[in-house]
Amino acid sequence: MAKLRVFLAVIVAIGLIFSGCAGPKVQRLDERTVTDLSGKWNDTDSRLVSEEMIRDCLNDPWITRHMTSSKGKIPFVIVGSMRNKSNEHIAVMTFVKDIERAFIRSGQVNVVASAVEREELRSEKDDQRVFADTATIKKMGKELGADFMLTGEINTILDQEGGEKVIFYQIDLTLTNIETNVKIWIGDKKIKKLVSRNRYSS
Repeated sequence: MAKLRVFLAVIVAIGLIFSGCAGPKVQRLDERTVTDLSGKWNDTDSRLVSEEMIRDCLNDPWITRHMTSSKGKIPFVIVGSMRNKSNEHIAVMTFVKDIERAFIRSGQVNVVASAVEREELRSEKDDQRVFADTATIKKMGKELGADFMLTGEINTILDQEGGEKVIFYQIDLTLTNIETNVKIWIGDKKIKKLVSRNRYSS
């Protein structure tokens, strides 16, 4: 009987060892699920901030003034540099794409390709002139120039004491008339997060 108990104990121990070596548990989440694990900037912040700030931008009088002066023409906007001046890594290009998506989905503005994207498109048109059927070649000199450029930056302030820290984010966006260099809209969004850690956690 004693040997049986020892044998069972060994089996249980081996099982525990192998269960500890098992791979991580993965659970798929809806992409719009709000998740905050570390308290750092994440996909939820990027999406919510872009949607809210572009909504505010498009509710500003500048767009009505443009439509009046241009006889009803929808403005062309380009998203320029978004500088990460925070103390953490932020996927700036994800934020840029969230902004572009919010602009396009609004139906109130046209979004022009970035400088990098334009170079790639011009290269494609160059290739078409050599390799494509002449009936399908896309012409040079047909690009539409942007009326306005949106630029911005992300800043953070960190306050930490013991097992608690407060992360403060400020996102500033500026829309500028490309022809006149006049700033026609400035928006800001502030986020404040309290992150508490159990003092017994590692």
